Amino acid sequence: MDTPNIPSNYSRLIGRELELQVRDLPKLLKFTQLSGEQLMQEDTLLTSRQQIQILENGLQLSEHEAFGLRLGKRLTPSTHGAMGFLASSSPNLLMALKAFQAFLPTRISFARLTLDSSASWLECHIYFDAELSPEVHRALSETCAVVFFECAEFIIGRPLTEAHLSFMHKQPAYVEHYADYLAGSYEFSAPHLRVKIPMAACHIPNASANHDSYALAMQQCEKMLAQLNSQKHSFTYQVQKMMLSHPLGTLSEEDAAATLFMSKRTLARRLEQEGTAYRQVRDRILAQQASSYLRNSDISIDAIAALLNYHDNANFRRAFKRWFQVSPNEYRQQVTK
Repeated sequence: MDTPNIPSNYSRLIGRELELQVRDLPKLLKFTQLSGEQLMQEDTLLTSRQQIQILENGLQLSEHEAFGLRLGKRLTPSTHGAMGFLASSSPNLLMALKAFQAFLPTRISFARLTLDSSASWLECHIYFDAELSPEVHRALSETCAVVFFECAEFIIGRPLTEAHLSFMHKQPAYVEHYADYLAGSYEFSAPHLRVKIPMAACHIPNASANHDSYALAMQQCEKMLAQLNSQKHSFTYQVQKMMLSHPLGTLSEEDAAATLFMSKRTLARRLEQEGTAYRQVRDRILAQQASSYLRNSDISIDAIAALLNYHDNANFRRAFKRWFQVSPNEYRQQVTK
């Protein structure tokens, strides 16, 4: 389920990297259903789809080919909240990477990290559990690589020149910029996004380690992860799950409430307590599906309307304009340029 749980500060940093003014934010937020005012609020949370769309928009707006590398430089440990504090106060690089592995879902819900170790080496594999364009995948990979090397240098007290990075994308035309951001060696067109580190470097003591700070940050991260996992039992999640198990657009609010053994009014109150409403949940799912059809298929607009159970094509077009501020045809033209 694409539940809003990604902090908005990452997207504000994208805006800063692009040197945008407030009046320019609609360009960055195109197709996200977010307003500039919402983005500027510290407590605003984004869905995976919204965050990925903002990255796509940022790539189109940027004048720099090495946008992903430049963005990674801005993502200092403090931008990752309690997880970043936990990593920077860890006893060594191995413990910092274990912190990222455990708590990355509290910051970027569609990314995950796995660690495989031997006596001599530690291999970190990074996965993105979302549909990404090649350009966004490349930029995210570059950003993650820079974040890793910056974190490693802070912990071991010197550039981690002995690490080796494997990128899945082809060697870019601006490859000469990589040396300005990445201390180790790297290769391209690899089967996995991976960084390989000598185990000896992973155990170098962190001169800035602080046991009390580490313990406090661990408590905060564990609490956030528990809250994130509890969303799977929320009424919003249950309604989303029911909607996706029915033909899109067919589940009524009355039927959803009855399935949960409550009245329509009680369901509305429970959803309101979770900061949403039945129509908002329904519209979000329909908008995501409509966007996916337009991006990834040549299905006609009329056929998409029918698939989403809109019996009147005009109603679908009006709804789509409300979701994305452009018509379905305009949306398809812009995302397939």
